[in-house]
Amino acid sequence: MIAVSPVRPVYHPAGFDDALRTAVDDLRAGRWLSTQRLLATAAQNLGLRTSRTQVLALVAARSTVLADWGREDPDDPGLAILRTRVMVEHALAATEADSPKAGLLEQEARESCWAAAQTAPSDPVPWVCLLALAVLDRSKSRPEHRRRSSDPMLPLGPWGLLDEALRRDPGNREAHHRMLRYWQRVYRPAAADFVNVVMPAVPAGSPLAALPLYLSVDHYRNEPRRNAVVLRQWLREPHFSRAQRAFESWSATEPRSWPVVDLSYLAHALWASAQMGAAVRVFSALGPFASKAPWIQVADLPEKAEGLLLTAREQALAGRATALA
Repeated sequence: MIAVSPVRPVYHPAGFDDALRTAVDDLRAGRWLSTQRLLATAAQNLGLRTSRTQVLALVAARSTVLADWGREDPDDPGLAILRTRVMVEHALAATEADSPKAGLLEQEARESCWAAAQTAPSDPVPWVCLLALAVLDRSKSRPEHRRRSSDPMLPLGPWGLLDEALRRDPGNREAHHRMLRYWQRVYRPAAADFVNVVMPAVPAGSPLAALPLYLSVDHYRNEPRRNAVVLRQWLREPHFSRAQRAFESWSATEPRSWPVVDLSYLAHALWASAQMGAAVRVFSALGPFASKAPWIQVADLPEKAEGLLLTAREQALAGRATALA
């Protein structure tokens, strides 16, 4: 039998990435040299660079560590892209909080993105950042948010920004998730259409195979809870097959090649659809690592999320097909 770790979940934004974990912990302590080295070594791996800058910026946004770095080495390219990332995070947070500074922060973040795109023309991160900011323009007042897709079934949107990111890094995970999040916020029916267009080109083993699972969780959250539970959403189509196909794709690659959050979505989908043998394999790959999502989205209350995760893990190990969430 495959062993699943009985210990409490470990939530760390670096997940399986040991080098990133060191850099994150150093940033939290006000030290930036390991981050500088990490970004320099990942410069040629654009997907890894994108994911690492995303995590590092979320940590740096809560401190003044980048100001200290800037005083020591103001021209470092890693510092420049992290500053842009942090500005985007601040703009998104200010809008969410309905801050009077939201408009100014958004403008400054956009300007920083466009400047970074000029300074580092081969880097997908500035374009991913512009996709992140696109959700703030729900009326599509900006021309770059009214571009036509190559697929006539999809509505006008920030397709040019996505194309620029993917031209630099065709399998960029964050770019696809930013576009999915955009449609979920701006026009939800287009989210499923976008994923359906993307999926045929996703190679086996790619973490993008988990993209449809995010649709299923979004459907569950927006469906009246009683309907979703009574109808046993996860045992029905398309949700059951989404979990099955994602598992088959993941099985074609190294178990820890997917981010922890994608494996968490996969573990949940397999457990909830009573595919317990497969769920055990994913929980085993996760080991002690976990992400808050999707458990916090599907739990009855946010404070019950970890309990739901622990229950799912225990039920998967026992092979009990009693999942309802």
